[in-house]
Amino acid sequence: MDIQDKICVVTGAASGIGKALCMAFANAGAREVVCVDRNAEGVAETAEAVGGAAYTVDVSSEVQMKDMIDSVERDIGPIDLFWSNAGIAVGGGMDTPNDEWQRVWEINVMAHVWASRHLIPLMKERGGGYLLNTASAAGLLNQVGSASYGVTKHAAVGLAEWIAMTHGDDGIKVSVLCPQAVRTEMTRGHEDHVAAIDGMMEPEPVAEICLEAIKEETFLILPHPEVREYMKNKVENYDRWIGGMRKLNRKFGHLDT
Repeated sequence: MDIQDKICVVTGAASGIGKALCMAFANAGAREVVCVDRNAEGVAETAEAVGGAAYTVDVSSEVQMKDMIDSVERDIGPIDLFWSNAGIAVGGGMDTPNDEWQRVWEINVMAHVWASRHLIPLMKERGGGYLLNTASAAGLLNQVGSASYGVTKHAAVGLAEWIAMTHGDDGIKVSVLCPQAVRTEMTRGHEDHVAAIDGMMEPEPVAEICLEAIKEETFLILPHPEVREYMKNKVENYDRWIGGMRKLNRKFGHLDT
């Protein structure tokens, strides 16, 4: 897809990868960049910087997501590209409280479901569109120190796969972003965590890699090329891979995500 003259929506737009994506879309000639975040002040700043529209939305609410999509479609125009980017992480394993599991599930998975549920019929009727979900390398490998993050990011990747195989014939393109550590508010103070073992990228280069992937309509976006090799190691010898992950857990598992 060529971003020129397209209407693009980005959630989690107040900072980090989301803000960088908004800037990249604007620079690529998008007709309108719709910036979405629960942080009203931050999302307004991003929208002002890109000359776009700001929507204050809690993506863990299907009602708010639907209202935002309906508003954009009515007041701005048909959404060509929707990037469901917002996500959260909490540390912990089986001791993570149920309400925390639910909160992470709603933001990291159900927000993608709700965006797709309300956009796919519209895009099908128009002959196509583009859905992009931010997951994580944790969705392909796993996450030392955070059960809820590893599980929900796996689900996010699985959802993207399902949409791609089910609605590709409807003209709907799908990509899923799976980086390791990126310098954002989520990773602040965790520069020595396992996710940064291959270095921590800045959001802007990640956004540029994403633009190229959209142009090529590539399903899996891997800003850290090492992840592809880790995936190969995983499927070639699962038991050996688990052993390696246990070593990482012994070293990093005590750190908060």
